[in-house]
Formats: sequence, C-alpha cells, structure tokens
Amino acid sequence: MDYDRTMPIPIYQIDSFTSKRFAGNPAAVCVLEEAVDAEWMQNVAMELNLSETAFVRPLSDRGAHAWELRWFTPNMEVDLCGHATLASAHVLWSTQRVPAHEAVAFFSPRSGDLPCVQRLIDGNAWIEMNFPLDPPLPADPPAGLIESLGVEPVSTCRGKWDPLIELADEQAVRVASPNFRAMLDCDMRGVTITARADEANRDRYDFVSRFFAPACGIDEDPVTGSAHCLLGAFWSQKLGENELVAYQASKRGGTVRINIRANRAIILGQAVMVMSGALQD
Repeated sequence: MDYDRTMPIPIYQIDSFTSKRFAGNPAAVCVLEEAVDAEWMQNVAMELNLSETAFVRPLSDRGAHAWELRWFTPNMEVDLCGHATLASAHVLWSTQRVPAHEAVAFFSPRSGDLPCVQRLIDGNAWIEMNFPLDPPLPADPPAGLIESLGVEPVSTCRGKWDPLIELADEQAVRVASPNFRAMLDCDMRGVTITARADEANRDRYDFVSRFFAPACGIDEDPVTGSAHCLLGAFWSQKLGENELVAYQASKRGGTVRINIRANRAIILGQAVMVMSGALQD
C-alpha cells in the first residue's frame, strides 16, 4: 500500500561523520507522521540511491522524544546503521522536533533502544550514539573473499554481521582495490578491512578502515558507523584502550570516535545538513 497523505513528506540529506559538506557519508532522513509499508520505504531508498535512507516517526506511547528508526539501502532493510542514525538525530535537533538539550530516544524494531545525545568536545558539537558492542570472534573468511579483496591478511575474525580483515599497515588499507563482482559470490553482507594508523598519523587517529558491501548495493560505504561496533571492540582488545579515534579512509573519508563501556559501543560523530525538501505523493 502506498503512503497516502495530503501534505508533502519532509526529507533531508545529511553528511555524517564530518563537520564539512561533501565529505563523510551522505544519508537521507525521511520524517513520517505514521507507520508506512516497508515496500514504500524501500522504493524511496531505491529512488534516492544513497547508501542509506532513514525513516523516523514519533512513538508517543514510549515517552517524550521517542522515535522509531528504520534504515534501508537501495536493496534492503538493514539491522543497524550508524551514519543514518547520526543524520536522523541531527535532523530532529536542527529542525527543533526535539530540543537540543534533550536526548533522542530512538527505537529500532531490529536493534532495540539506541539513545542519542549531543556532546561538546574541544568546543565542537558531537553526536553520541549508544550502540550494542560487537565483539570479534575467531573465524576464517568466506570462500573467495581474500582473493576478491586482493590483500594479504595479518589476521581475520568476524562480528555478528561481517568479517573483519586486519592488514599490515595503513597504506595497505588505503590502496586496496577489490573486485566487487567477485565479492558478490562471497557469503556475507559486507566486509571491513583495517590496520593500525601509521606512526605519523597516531596523534590524529588510532586505526583506519574501509567497508565494502556490494551485496547491499554499496560497493564502498564512505563511513560506516555500525562497523565500528566491531572495530572498536577489536582495537580496544588489541591496543588496551577504551577510548579510540578512527578514520575511515574512503574517498570522502570521515572521523569516528569510539568509547567502549561494558557491552556497549559509544559511537560519536559530527554531521552537517546539505539540503532539505519534500517527497511528493
């Protein structure tokens, strides 16, 4: 069933995990007033053709500032998405649907409660997302994956959703050039490659990564917040640190802060609005 209403539906495009436009990871955020069919949401996401489109709607039965949150790639609905959650919180605060000093109480039907708050770090506004930690588990990579990535792994493991491939150094991550067509034959949602930051960069970030997910319609995701639930757990164990700064070394690039607290990954990023408009019925 189509979403039928007389007024246009507000929609925004946000660049996440960046403080400047045309960097980080772009996400669309569609603000709804009532529940809609998943088919309609999938069609909107396919039409916009961004790595993620988020749909938020108020949940009056769950208390003040409670919003349902769902995420769609051009191909499918996903269980968790960091950059579109960041974008959604930014939209609700910047449009004054939620007061800036209040938390946004997101609820995902697939991932539960995902509260967001605003923090000042060195005088700059950051958005803090409270996500489930994704501890690494020993695992061999799916058949054909290493060949499709064209890399030499130092170690391999996996989290709840995706394999994680550690490489020897930052340069190996930056120059990797996967065969995405071959990657489609691998049994997985997506894959993260990662390495310790080069010595010259460690005053800015602790590790780098890239994320590839052609099966989801995203050859390379510019900055993947949800992948840092696994990356944060992996590098926290490896470096013995609970507070980390990461750089996702895609063409657009983006900075992610991670704080590990018990079984939660506190993911922090910045966001900037690029445009606003309306979907027409």
